Amino acid sequence: MTIKRVLVTGGAGFLGSHLCERLIQQGHDIICLDNFFTSQKSNVQHLLQYNNFELIRHDVTHPIWLEVDEIYNLACPAAPGHYQFNPIKTMKTSVMGAINTLGMAKRCGARILQASTSEVYGDPTVHPQPESYRGNVNPIGPRACYDEGKRAAETLFSDYHRRHQLDTRVVRIFNTYGPRMHPFDGRVVSNFIIQALRGEDITIFGDGSQTRSFCYRDDLVEGIIRLMAYEGDDEHMPVNIGNPNEFTIKQLAELTLKLTASSSKIEYKPLPEDDPLQRQPDITRAKALLDWEPTIELEEGLAHTIEYFRAIDLSDYRAPTPNH
Repeated sequence: MTIKRVLVTGGAGFLGSHLCERLIQQGHDIICLDNFFTSQKSNVQHLLQYNNFELIRHDVTHPIWLEVDEIYNLACPAAPGHYQFNPIKTMKTSVMGAINTLGMAKRCGARILQASTSEVYGDPTVHPQPESYRGNVNPIGPRACYDEGKRAAETLFSDYHRRHQLDTRVVRIFNTYGPRMHPFDGRVVSNFIIQALRGEDITIFGDGSQTRSFCYRDDLVEGIIRLMAYEGDDEHMPVNIGNPNEFTIKQLAELTLKLTASSSKIEYKPLPEDDPLQRQPDITRAKALLDWEPTIELEEGLAHTIEYFRAIDLSDYRAPTPNH
């Protein structure tokens, strides 16, 4: 095996920390870069014992000079409350982060992967969403800083590939959950679990009929690693990675109540602006190119996540923004 020098931006985050773990296990030299805005040092504390792991506090909106063979660009707040807290900084993180990491990849001759998002599809009019669907995004809405920032990053990756023959990969990540989610990230899975464990009312925005597809973190990280390793004529084209099994938000709430044995009730509130009513990946491309599909069912993954939240001390975590 060839030992690679691998940079993971956003490497102390929920997904980034698990990705770093997997890459360390493979024997590569890992540089984890993070500004700790929405992540926790505790996510990677256990990795500091390894000689092939290095942690750097840095913001990807500023250039950094490193010598690497591969780059996973995961840096960006991903929960709506966090990315809407400072929308201009969110857009800068997506755009300047892409420019800075692409520039590094060009200089080093490195392969680079962009963590994009299902949010590039906006509130979709096509269901499920294939990679060929161009989306239905409001460019001036409250979610646009994230949606359009990620779309602009995809544009930059495409142009660097066309203009400079850069070896690029783009993964469009759908809803993902699992241990090490920030308890105050405001996402639906962590919200429901924390509310259920505290005996508080579970808050559903809208009538609960809107759907999401929830992919467990281990499945997601496996898909990302396979995409980085894939060799083919169209490796630079986006690939959806997510779970195609669709659940309503009400079903998720009811399953959370069942698995936590909570006496919490369900409370309904108005749906936020531009909140998509449907979200389901078409993973035909991932199956064909990567021989990948998720293996962990929602009930199993949710049980692991609940166990994690039961075990942590919430006083060890601070809310990154007032919008948690």
